[in-house]
Amino acid sequence: MTTTGPPADGHTPQPAVDTTRGDASGAAPRDAPGDADDALREPEPGPVPPPPTLLRVELAKRGWARFSTFEVHYTHAARKAAAEYGDPRLARLTISSTTFKRWLAGEQIPRGNAGTVLEHMLGIDVDALLGPAPTRTFTTPRLPDDASLATARALDVTWSTSFLSPTAPAPGGGGVWQLDGHRVFDGTSVAVQLYEAEAGPDSVVIGPDDHPHLRDFIRPARRALLLAALGARRGEGLFVLDAVRARQPVAADPVDVLPIPRAYRLDDLTYGILWAVLNLDDGLLADDALLEAERSGLDDFLGRERSAVARSAMPDLSDVGTAWLGSHVCDQHILRKLRAEPGEPPVFWAREQYGEEAAAWLFFRHKHTYLRSLRDALADADGPYGHVFCLPHNAVKTSERYERTLLFLTLALMEQHGLTTWVCTEPEYAQVDGFALLPGERAIIANWLRTDGIWQVDTTSHWARLRAYADAVRHAQTRSVTDGATAAERLRRLADHLDLDWAWLTGRCAELGRYGSAGMLRPRSRLIGLEELDEVLRFVGGLGPGGRPASDLDHGDFGALAGAVTGGNRTQFRPDRPRGGRR
Repeated sequence: MTTTGPPADGHTPQPAVDTTRGDASGAAPRDAPGDADDALREPEPGPVPPPPTLLRVELAKRGWARFSTFEVHYTHAARKAAAEYGDPRLARLTISSTTFKRWLAGEQIPRGNAGTVLEHMLGIDVDALLGPAPTRTFTTPRLPDDASLATARALDVTWSTSFLSPTAPAPGGGGVWQLDGHRVFDGTSVAVQLYEAEAGPDSVVIGPDDHPHLRDFIRPARRALLLAALGARRGEGLFVLDAVRARQPVAADPVDVLPIPRAYRLDDLTYGILWAVLNLDDGLLADDALLEAERSGLDDFLGRERSAVARSAMPDLSDVGTAWLGSHVCDQHILRKLRAEPGEPPVFWAREQYGEEAAAWLFFRHKHTYLRSLRDALADADGPYGHVFCLPHNAVKTSERYERTLLFLTLALMEQHGLTTWVCTEPEYAQVDGFALLPGERAIIANWLRTDGIWQVDTTSHWARLRAYADAVRHAQTRSVTDGATAAERLRRLADHLDLDWAWLTGRCAELGRYGSAGMLRPRSRLIGLEELDEVLRFVGGLGPGGRPASDLDHGDFGALAGAVTGGNRTQFRPDRPRGGRR
């Protein structure tokens, strides 16, 4: 339904009364010349009412359109204006009902002190207030089914970081989804719109009845998400799609439906990805220019054996921007010190304990480059190298399942890149430095999580520190709760430690990996990438019952179509095909 502005006079026009000619007794009139023509003639249009004044519209928004209510607020504004401007005469101003009506109709413009008080009261120039209100054309969405609204609002109960308003606060707009952070994320929000959908075999489809509003909603360049629900059909679940992915199929003419793959249904896997990507992406976009300027001046720091920068040195950075910069410096510090190192390969100790902290590995492009660089630098090492994580039971218990899912995917990413992972659980190891230990030679220290500064990097050969780090590594390797001979065994035990259902996890990873995550949510920052996420999803999916290793899968199948055929027209949704095979 397309609506234009407010009614001209604030009320609904009533139909004209039809008067018929007859005698005093009420008998029907006899035919007379011209009666037939009169019956066919269109009624004469009445005078067009003037558009409402901006004053009328603004008062209606505030609920002050009744004179008795307006008078109270006007008197209060007069006293405030008198105090602010130092003019006691303003405090004595009053207004009559007749003057109020003339103002509303635009028949009388308040001047002098009366105009001063009205401008102070509403914050708008008097001449604009008494002029016509601007009109805006908008398309209202269909009201979602009660069951769909209940499903959408249940997200806030399921996930503590979710605060979803699925419908528009004003006609023609969209809802808002707020996603809070805990330790690293600043928190962000995204425009959303909930639509009713119908179930297809591989997708749910938003029908053509919603396309007028859908076109208006996805047109702006701002980020937005589409939510599809099956409540009207007594189906379950919510399905999500990035609005940018809907623009091309919705622009097609004719178009029947907009399909959303069933793989994009909201659960702990997809919510965790959305929560992390939206927070990281928006934080990096907010800091883009500042991060680029800071990164160009890092050479002096990276050339030192030891450096640290306080958070107060870069107060304008968001928490996400701070995490990105600290992580980048730590990665570069380690790579520079590891180059051309002969002998036994290093062992790395990571400080990540929560999914929010570990998300950097999954989504920051420089972390992906770092992992590939490690592989190249240590290709000729005498043995395998690996990563130690300390994941105390308390950290696991206090994390929601979507965060634990992100943590699992992080360790799976390392295993996919050929790193062995070990997990210890003793809380006393939780505050150990992040380091790369070259046994018997030196330790390269790199901290960006839970530190006083943006980063703290160092290199040491002091025997006492080397021994302490070696003891920690030895303990973790001999007491690892994920001990196993293969990546599949270690990850299976990791899922048990994180209280994640193995069948659900591998099945959902395989399903989402087939489509790729970019259709669900496209990053906007150049510093974020989803390629590694899709690779690890397929890697984990291949470990489940009946799964195939990611290296054996036919990547040409990952662009499978999810569509629907209605009325002879086919509308297809083609997710992005993954690029390349497993590295």
